[in-house]
Amino acid sequence: MAHYAFLDENNLVTNVIKGVEETELIEGLSPEEWYGNFQGQRCIRTSINNRIRKNFAGIGTYYDEERDAFIPIKPFNSWLLNEDTCLWYAPIPMPEIEEPYSGKYYIWSEDLLNWELSDL
Repeated sequence: MAHYAFLDENNLVTNVIKGVEETELIEGLSPEEWYGNFQGQRCIRTSINNRIRKNFAGIGTYYDEERDAFIPIKPFNSWLLNEDTCLWYAPIPMPEIEEPYSGKYYIWSEDLLNWELSDL
């Protein structure tokens, strides 16, 4: 089985389905074309193990045609896009917690533009 993403007019993913393999035809059409016609939206293949188009499409993700990649929703305005993976990352790396399972974790503070230690 293969997965297919439906895109609105702004290239935002509105739905993802599991369908026939991309090599199979449906009524003489490629799956992307057939599913797209059926749904009335552009349909393109996505890969659950990220083998094509960088990331698995999810509802609300953006399809960037130039990069041929699905880009997740940007979690914070300050975060940057990794051009290789098309994933967002913080402008400052998250510090490591010294003791594993200490009951603490880091959360990103957009106000401070830094990581804050918090309790579980």
